[in-house]
Amino acid sequence: MRLTHPYLLLTLAMVFFSGNFIVGKAFAGEVPPFTLAWARFLIGTVVLLPLCYKTLIRNRQLWLDKWLPLTGIAFFGVFLFNVALYVSVHYTTTINASIVDALTPAVAAVLGYFFLKERLTLIQISGVILSFCGILLLLSGGSLAVLRSLSFNIGDLIMLAGIICWAIYSILIKLYGHEYPVIAGLVMTFIIGVLMLFPFVLYEWRAGLPFSFELATIGAFLYVGIFPGALALLCWYRGVAAIGPSKASIFFNLVPVFTTLFAIVLLGESAGWFQLFGGTIVLGGVYLSTIQPKKEEASDLVT
Repeated sequence: MRLTHPYLLLTLAMVFFSGNFIVGKAFAGEVPPFTLAWARFLIGTVVLLPLCYKTLIRNRQLWLDKWLPLTGIAFFGVFLFNVALYVSVHYTTTINASIVDALTPAVAAVLGYFFLKERLTLIQISGVILSFCGILLLLSGGSLAVLRSLSFNIGDLIMLAGIICWAIYSILIKLYGHEYPVIAGLVMTFIIGVLMLFPFVLYEWRAGLPFSFELATIGAFLYVGIFPGALALLCWYRGVAAIGPSKASIFFNLVPVFTTLFAIVLLGESAGWFQLFGGTIVLGGVYLSTIQPKKEEASDLVT
């Protein structure tokens, strides 16, 4: 298989996104969440800027005229979602966080139905219901007592809030994404996100740097910035351009699979029956919920 084969590029993108969960968990006690999110998009901007700086300059009037949708996209997709991800792994396992994250297409389908008046087929509705059943199993840990008392893990709930933010981000992309050049528009959301995150970073640094500049910490910053922050997006766009967004979106089902493998090998986490069974139900439901009616294709932009 060629290195530029779309399936390989999309698989690499999912590997890079999965690594983001692992780094977030591994450095949860060392690097604060706002700082890690800020570093991801600051470095990602530096990496991607050489590819689009001319387009950024050429479209400066566009950024001024269409600043409000762009700010909303950055707020939900760059700021809220990524902070939720990095905060959630302070309290839950990376396996749980990645499985909850896999629910995103189902949530996006529901929000698209209510806000964009998008049609849902019976198969898609069945997939959404199945996905939420799997998430309930995961959140409860397979315990009826937890379901009755609604005493869910706070980290799982934070991640659930994060994917709602991502689903809103997806809706904004569908509404306004076509108005911006792809890579340049993405970098602009990064820049806006970096500015949004910076006051919170200063708060985390109020008593001095909360982390030490050791090799491992520097490596964590470089990983989240270069791989999920930049290279994964380039792989994603190349893959989508080759096979279309509907087929490409199925590859997101690989994220919890890779994350689970990495978490077991690198972090020593273990997967219980409810995670494996619940995750399988979620992924099956997500697959059904993303089946598009003939002659319809959904588009999305990821960060």
